[in-house]
Amino acid sequence: MIDDIKKRALHRTKIIEGQLRGIEKMIENEDYCVDIITLSLAVQKSLGSLNKLLVENHLRTHVTDMYEAGGDQRDDAVAELLRIFELSNNRG
Repeated sequence: MIDDIKKRALHRTKIIEGQLRGIEKMIENEDYCVDIITLSLAVQKSLGSLNKLLVENHLRTHVTDMYEAGGDQRDDAVAELLRIFELSNNRG
């Protein structure tokens, strides 16, 4: 993993972890539903940021290597990216 991306991804996971703990406390305290939903949506946005970093790392490392190798590996790289694209568009 690229060092800078790894550092940023780990930082993002710490933020998400804190946000999730916050949601848990809000539920335990029976806080106002809209406030809980607002934080839940913030977690989703944070996860999106994390995914963007992970995709960037994958493109800069593995996909680049697969494309340079050519042949079946190039097709595998395209298939992986299409699978990620499909998963990202199937969120409820």
